[in-house]
Amino acid sequence: MKGSHTVQSSKNSCRVTYQDVLDAPPNMVAEIVDGTLYMNPRPAMPHTRASSKLMIIVGSAFDEGVGGPGGWRIFYEPELHLGKNIVVPDIAGWRRERMPEPPTGAYCRLAPDWVCEALSPSTRELDLGDKKAFYASAGVGYLWFVDPDERSLEAFVLRNNDWVLIDKLFNHAIVSLPPFDAISFDLSKLWLRNVLHRSVPDSGYSESPTTELEAGLSQTAK
Repeated sequence: MKGSHTVQSSKNSCRVTYQDVLDAPPNMVAEIVDGTLYMNPRPAMPHTRASSKLMIIVGSAFDEGVGGPGGWRIFYEPELHLGKNIVVPDIAGWRRERMPEPPTGAYCRLAPDWVCEALSPSTRELDLGDKKAFYASAGVGYLWFVDPDERSLEAFVLRNNDWVLIDKLFNHAIVSLPPFDAISFDLSKLWLRNVLHRSVPDSGYSESPTTELEAGLSQTAK
């Protein structure tokens, strides 16, 4: 997701066009989903950190083939034109057999094989609602949600046009999930240190909502 303020939308689907996306202010990310125009500010730093670190981890192993099998093209915030919908996922990936050569224009018309969205409070409803449904209808094979506030990663696979949960991991869990289960990494690499986060259900990976600095000071005091 793309920001920390209220989503702005226009529900007059007859008038929403690509020109509305082009006319969006430079500090906003504009998307069209099911005839509705959404404009959101650039993401907050914890969300930028999570998506950019994941891009590095997955991109190195699967795009560059460094420490992993390669075979993918991974893009950060690509603009996708799929039918009448225009979306900008935080990260998206295509298997190279489906995308032998990367597009050279401003946007791509080929649905990704994998999409990841970094959730933020203001756009959570959009990402988990209309955009999630749209990715299924577009035939995206895998969908991940990274939540820096909850410090979680939720992974889905598309089966019979419906999303099926693969797993949901928290905090410092070791991640090895399809379609990138050829590698593993520590989920905590995605989180900014010394940032307050929401408590999560007791799953074996949960932490109290204190900063890592506070936790370290507490251990020192003991």
